[in-house]
Amino acid sequence: MALWKIVKASSRQGQKLLEKLTHRGEGLLDEAFVERAARIVEAVRRGGDAALVRAVRRYDGVRLASPQELRLRPEGGDTAVGFPEALDRAVGAVERYHERQVHAGFRLDVEGVELQERRQPLARVGVYVPGGRAAYPSSVMMAVVPAKLAGVGEIAIATPPATWKASAALRYTAARLGVEEVYGMGGAHAVAAFAYGTESIPRVDKIVGPGNAWVTAAKRLVAGDVAIDGIAGPSEVMIVADREASPKLVAADLLAQAEHDPQALAVLVTDESRLTKDVERELRRQLDGLATAEVARAALAGQGAALVVTDMEEALAIVEAIAPEHLQLVGSSAEALADRIRNAGAIFVGAATPEVFGDYVAGPNHVLPTVGTARFASALGVEDFVRRSHVVRFSSRAAAHWAAAAAALADVEGLPAHAAAARKRLRFDEEEP
Repeated sequence: MALWKIVKASSRQGQKLLEKLTHRGEGLLDEAFVERAARIVEAVRRGGDAALVRAVRRYDGVRLASPQELRLRPEGGDTAVGFPEALDRAVGAVERYHERQVHAGFRLDVEGVELQERRQPLARVGVYVPGGRAAYPSSVMMAVVPAKLAGVGEIAIATPPATWKASAALRYTAARLGVEEVYGMGGAHAVAAFAYGTESIPRVDKIVGPGNAWVTAAKRLVAGDVAIDGIAGPSEVMIVADREASPKLVAADLLAQAEHDPQALAVLVTDESRLTKDVERELRRQLDGLATAEVARAALAGQGAALVVTDMEEALAIVEAIAPEHLQLVGSSAEALADRIRNAGAIFVGAATPEVFGDYVAGPNHVLPTVGTARFASALGVEDFVRRSHVVRFSSRAAAHWAAAAAALADVEGLPAHAAAARKRLRFDEEEP
């Protein structure tokens, strides 16, 4: 039985596959599914705490005596040996990288026109932390660290209550990062509570963090009423490799992504057809005994593929068209390709740089654009937790100097009141006492 698809990129089958990959975001959410999520969101928006408690009972399987029980205690716990030390190192790396993104506003004074850009942190942010197959302390770290560096005053976490209860590492991470507001709620109802607020949960200014299809659908529905970090699809990795790449390492890195979710995308692009067979053998060997093998096999069978190209120029064109979330470049061509890539959420160069390092310890954020949105979207960062506004101040002399130009532009646009307001400043420097 075939483990994944191996095709020549220029073949009819290969072109069909590339077309599907390029437009994978179009089928991200089924409209009937979105309508079901919309009913949940609307129920919480209208019903507040009472509706939220009902949703937690129905979807999270937890019966609450009162809405106050939604809030969980941000306490630590006994974690795996070595975890606290590893977390400290990871947090340090993430802080070092994101500190460089912190910028003050600026002032500009040009001939009587004073301009100021103000950068102000968002007042309140909601961080969604997924549960289900696993708990993700790293997702807490990647959202909370840049939010704190930006100066966000209030940070609240929402996560499925069973995940919070089961994961000492998750509880420890929240406490380590100083998050004091945690709610046991997952899915569309959690997003709705953050977006619109309830009697016991204040609304937030922005919702960030990955989640399942319910979370993704809900974020799409509330966008505009609250800011969101983006519409996320399943995890993705594309590995571009040549004949010098290690089949063992390539297979390991593909599996590291495939084990996330049955819908995860794991694609190899190579100009060496023999490598595809060697990698497939390694995949089968490494799957044997892997605890997450069932999930990984489903992902490889559904979205896994090896695309054989003529040369690295064809590989580059495929990367730019697909715009993967994670891109690994391995082999002798890695360095030459690295500077030429435009469309990728994050690029990992060389065999010593697996994508998994980016998940945890490299420093840059692992919340990245998926389903092709890397063509225009960026990784989560400090800027995502800051709003910019500006202050403008004209002197009387500057107002008189610029009034005619403003009026002329208003005349062209057919806005006579605009023009009149501008012309009233033509002699402002003479008339103003």
